Amino acid sequence: MTGTALVLGGTRSGKSTFAESLLAGAPRVSYVATSEVRPDDAEWVERLRIHRSRRPSHWETVETIDLAAELRRDDEAPMLVDCLGVWLTRLLDDGCWDRDPAALEQLGIRVEEFLSALRKTRRPVVFVSNEVGLGVVPATSAGRLFTDQLGRLNMQVAATVDRVWFCVAGIPMQVKGT
Repeated sequence: MTGTALVLGGTRSGKSTFAESLLAGAPRVSYVATSEVRPDDAEWVERLRIHRSRRPSHWETVETIDLAAELRRDDEAPMLVDCLGVWLTRLLDDGCWDRDPAALEQLGIRVEEFLSALRKTRRPVVFVSNEVGLGVVPATSAGRLFTDQLGRLNMQVAATVDRVWFCVAGIPMQVKGT
């Protein structure tokens, strides 16, 4: 794969598996895992294990939330980022849930830094993200903050990348690009 892409979908829609398939033939891939390990959460540990077991052994795994730095890294290997929703959650954990103005300003700076690096990268990159715009409006302030922020982020990334796919029931549908 060349260029940049975004793969959207709901929970268990097949988006990660499809995103991985886009880079299956690459001799080297940098897999950027945005999640953090939570040893006290057995279900989360199992999800991470399943993701790891699907990846080819020659893929490099980078665990970070500094996506801008990874996009700027001088490396020609394609990059797969899984996932923007988890990345955003980790940024929101830094004081944003209570809608602290200073924390939200820092969130905006981090997102813009990421988008700037995305616009400049020469690396082939595939992003995975959750589509949150098809459900009900969340009942909690934190839920609304997350869906609003992720919806905006997805729109900004979709406007920037070359191709966008939407996965439903394991079926990817291309909605942007050729």
